[in-house]
Parts: sequence; C-alpha cells; structure tokens
Amino acid sequence: MKKISRIRNIGISAHIDSGKTTLSERILFYAGRIHRMQEVHGNNGGATMDFMDLERERGITITSAATQVEWQKNCINLIDTPGHVDFTVEVERSLRVLDGAIMVLCSVGGVQSQSITVDRQMNRYRVPRIAFVNKMDRVGADPERVRRDLGEKLGLNVVPIQLNMGEGESFQGVIDLITMEAVTFDGNGGEIVIRGKIPAQYADAAQQARQEMLDDLSMFNDDMMELLLEDKPVEDKMILQTIREATINRDIVPLMMGSAFKNKGVQPLMDAICDFLPSPLDRTSFALDHDNEGAETPLVSDPEASLVAMVFKIADESFGQLSFIRVYQGKLERGLAYRNARTNRILRIGRIVRMHANDREDVAEAGPGDIVALLAVDCASGDTICGEGINYSLESIFVADPVISLAITPAGSADQERMAKALSRFVKEDPTFRVSTDPETAQTIIAGMGELHLDVYVERMRREFKAEVTMGAPNVSYRESPTIEAKFNHRHKKQTGGSGQFAHVIGRVLPLGNDAEAPYEFEDNVTGGKIPSEYIPAVNKGVQAAMKEGPLAGYEIVGCKVCLDDGSYHSVDSSEMAFRIAGRDAFIDGFKKTNPCLLEPIMIVEIETPQEYQGPVVGNINSRRGIILETEKRENHVVVRAEVPLANMFGYATAVRGLSKGMATFSMEMSRYAQVPARIAQEIIDLRREQKQQQAARK
Repeated sequence: MKKISRIRNIGISAHIDSGKTTLSERILFYAGRIHRMQEVHGNNGGATMDFMDLERERGITITSAATQVEWQKNCINLIDTPGHVDFTVEVERSLRVLDGAIMVLCSVGGVQSQSITVDRQMNRYRVPRIAFVNKMDRVGADPERVRRDLGEKLGLNVVPIQLNMGEGESFQGVIDLITMEAVTFDGNGGEIVIRGKIPAQYADAAQQARQEMLDDLSMFNDDMMELLLEDKPVEDKMILQTIREATINRDIVPLMMGSAFKNKGVQPLMDAICDFLPSPLDRTSFALDHDNEGAETPLVSDPEASLVAMVFKIADESFGQLSFIRVYQGKLERGLAYRNARTNRILRIGRIVRMHANDREDVAEAGPGDIVALLAVDCASGDTICGEGINYSLESIFVADPVISLAITPAGSADQERMAKALSRFVKEDPTFRVSTDPETAQTIIAGMGELHLDVYVERMRREFKAEVTMGAPNVSYRESPTIEAKFNHRHKKQTGGSGQFAHVIGRVLPLGNDAEAPYEFEDNVTGGKIPSEYIPAVNKGVQAAMKEGPLAGYEIVGCKVCLDDGSYHSVDSSEMAFRIAGRDAFIDGFKKTNPCLLEPIMIVEIETPQEYQGPVVGNINSRRGIILETEKRENHVVVRAEVPLANMFGYATAVRGLSKGMATFSMEMSRYAQVPARIAQEIIDLRREQKQQQAARK
C-alpha cells in the first residue's frame, strides 16, 4: 500500500492562455522527463503535450494529453487539458478520474469565464485543488485581487501559503510562509532552487501573512488553535499536515504563485502536489452494485481485490482503438480477460501502455490509481471494466448538449467515403460531437460546442482523412418550450378487420421551472388500473418521440412536464404500440395549446480590450442583442462581460479584431437557454417554413 500512497493523479485546468501547457512543460523538464523546454508558440516543434499539428499551429490545446513523472519518490500522473470551452468535454472526462487538480489563474486576468466553468466541473466531481497564480512577471500582476476574486466569484476558502517578492518585471521569487524562507531560482532553466533569508523589505509583510495563514488553518486544527492562543510556536510538520487534511476535505484551497514562462515557482508547486493533494488512498470512490439492486458500494485501492476500472477517453487510431483507463480497484494484467459491465462482453487485454503525450511504453500490469491505455479493445468512453465475481458500474461522465450545427457536403464520391470514416471516428472519440442526416435534404449535419470545435473537426477531415468538404452556414440549436399549462384528452382508435388498436389518455402538459434539473419530466397519476401499468412506459416513450421535433419550427422540445392523469383501455385491442401512438399524438395536441415559444442559447462573452476601444466594443455587443453584465478596469485595459445570443455571435472574432486593431481578445461559453423575442421568433419560424416548402418543391 506504500506504493499507492505515493501516486498523485492530477490535472491542470484553467481559462484560455493562463499558461497550463507552459506549466506542464516545466514540470516535465524539472522531473527529468524531457531534457529541453519548448514553448507553445515556439519555432522548434512546440510544447510536448500539444502533440497534434493543429495544436502547434494554432497555439492552443485541443485534446487532453497524459504523461507520468517522478518527483521526490512520488509518481505523478499528469493530464494537461484544453482551456477553450469548445473542448470542455476533455476537461470533464479528465476531472472525472483524477484525484486532485491545479487551477491555474493569470495574475492579471484573475478569475475569468472559463475559470468559473472549471470550478463548476471540479465541484461536480469533488476534486481537491491547489490554485496557482501564473504570469507573475506580467505588467499589472495583482495576486491579492486574484485571491479576492476566488473568494467572491467562486466562493472558495483561499489560504495563501506563499508571498510574492515583487510583481511584473520586478518579480524575483516567493516567500514560503511555512518555512519562512525566500525562494529564488537560478540556472539557465530555473532548475536551481535557492532557499535563504527573507529580504528585510519583505520581513514584516511575510510575518503578517504567516500569521493570517495560521489563523485560517487553526479553524481546522484544535491543537494549532490552542498553540496560537497560548502564543506558542507552531511546528512546520503540523502546518503541512493541517494544509493536507483541509485541502483533501476541500475545506481550503492553498494559493501559490510564480511564472512558468520565466521558470519561477514551479518546483515548490511540484512539492505541494506531493505534500497536499490526495493519493488514491485518500479519495473514496463509489460504484453501483447491480447484483445488489444498484446499491452504492465503496471501492478499495487494493491490488488483491477484484478489478474495477473506468474507460474515460478513447482515441481511434490507424492501428486500432486506444482506450484511456483509470484503475480504481484490483489489478489489470496483460493477457487476461475482463468483463465490460455495459455490454456484458468479455474483453481480452492484449497490450497495456503508459502514455507520454503521443509516445507510449508497454507495461505488463496496472494497479489501483494507475492511468494507462489499452490497445485494440472494443469499449466506449464511460464504460466500467470489471474483474471476476462483481457486476459494478461507475458514475458516468457529464456531457453537455451541442449548441451549434452546420451542414457539410463532400466534394466528390471518393470524399464521401472518407468523410463517413472520419465522422464515425470523431463521434466515437468526442461525446459532444454529433452527426445526423437531414431527412428532407439528405445533408449531413454536424453539431458541436462552438465554431472553433466544428472548424477543428472539418480541418482534421481534410488533413487526416484527405476528405475535402464544403461547409454550409452555421445553424443555432434552438429549442421549443411550453409557457402555460394545457390539458389533453386523446383517444386513439383504429379498426383494420382483425384486432384493432385502442388507447385513451388524459393529462396535462406543463412548463418546467428554470431551476429544473432535467429538460423533461413524466408523472404517472393514473389510479384504479384505468390504464394497465405495463402500458404507462409506452405513453412516456410516445411523448419522448414527439419531443424530438416541435410543431413551431421543428426544433427539439425542452422544459416540459407531462402528467398522465387518466384514460381507458380495451381488453383486446389495447397494446403498447397503441398507447405509444396515443401518447405521441396527445402530447402534440396538448403542446400546441401551451402557447409554445422558441428558446435560444445565450453565451457568456468576456472581452479584454485596451481602454480606447471600449466604446466601439460595447456598442458592437449592444448591436448584437447583448446585455452588458459588468465592465472592469485593469491597468490600461478593460474587461467587458456580457450575455449575447449565440445567433448574433457568428463571425465575432473578425469583428472584434477590426474594432480594436487586433488588440482585443475574447472568450465565449454557453450560459443558458432564454426565450427568443416574438418578432425574431416569427422570422425564424417563417424561414424554416420557407425552407421546407423549397425542399418539398425540389422533390
């Protein structure tokens, strides 16, 4: 068990351009995994963890990359995740299997829009974290404001365990508030860590910061509080233990700082990963036992127990499927057979590899806490792999619905086959990427999380599969929703000479509130056997089938509750099929009476622009039906946060560059669905109706 206690499974997550990949590169270098540091935008091949050509060309992370390093006799499994919200599923599925995380924040930008999303994802999977304020060498660096943002915007109990010595160009290093030493960095790559006496000009501030840290920590350790009340010294060992326990319990978030690009502050962060973040033994994971009515069962990090492992990501490559897997319990051994809990099929394990970005090394086995990959094993993302004698499944990964779609057309017949092969692979790899066929035009429709998301996949089709395609205009994924309650009373009756069809359903269609957890609810209020219980699920299935295409403009129906209150049946002519048809038709009739409305995706947009361009930028947002939420002045630039309908954000990257002479940057993520104004809704409905008429005429 000693070996397992030295494993750290961590992810690095943050807003775009906060320095995640640069930080990962330094960690690899200092741990001896690579012998030369490379930069995200460098001309010498780009960062190690950005191994795709597209990532290196665009200077962004598109897919999460895994590696393993050794530090202070600890084994750190590290996953570098994308910052763009378009690739948020990569963050989602990584955090699902990790034990701890580093939340990287820009010392100037602070808590930005994607920082809020990452915080929500970490909370969803109850992941302890360390906050690292990066880019302390930038003009306008303000770690104190970042700390306030973390408390006010994210509600985190932040405890700084370091104090910065200068900021911006004068940033020299940090003061360790636990050991009360000044930490500076020397050598060509900052590999020499120098610990010494705190400079006189920082002595008082360091003493005050340490006292504040001890006061915060004493809330989680009675012995420490007693020592402080008696004005006695607190040993470093007690401080370290208290920080570790409070971090693992998610009571505090230790705050550290540095500049990954300038090679300052990374080694103390690596020490903190080992000292404060949990090992697999410190986290309790649960599985559902399907042999015991789905009871929640704790897993044990014991290599002798029966295997429980989760497939959290797959990559379809030329030699076969690569399945990334986290082992929770038991041991995964090469050459043995295990069971896929979802399909109930037996999987024989041929090769187990440990990943280092795009490189791999063969291993014979993997134990609790290990993150490895399997070659040529047929499974899907989210599958649970079980050993002998158990039938467990693990909590699945949250997958957001796509918000944008567009039609793609192959250039020729040869491209058709290549495109189909590419789409099949992409759908398997990415749960947020969806493919469908328009039944009226027979066009292939791809849907995803944003323009960048779809653009990357189209580019990958061209490069990796040599499939030339043309793209249509992007379409917004609107939704239809009821606004008032309406009743339905539908009788389905059909006589065809033999046994007929009969089903009678009575009920209501209601709008769900904005705080509803699911987009649809079904409530069975039938009593006295007026409809036999075996027919009730058929009514529900009929309703769900009708919800796929609403009567307003053919969009999916959401925000809806259906109550089945009464009905009747025929002892001979009633069947599941009859009640499914009745449920479908009754719902359509009832939904039309609910004064239905169109809903559109609303995006949170965050623009960072020089002050002189604030007026044009804000004016442009207003012209796009945007609502300014707040503007914040920072040094010589302004951050504007706004809510804007996705339909009005197409081509915004080009527009904002033109308004600011290329000096503004922006990020965008999905916030919620909101009702479309009546005039615009009618235009959308009329346009859809016109398109259908044109398609019918062409037929």
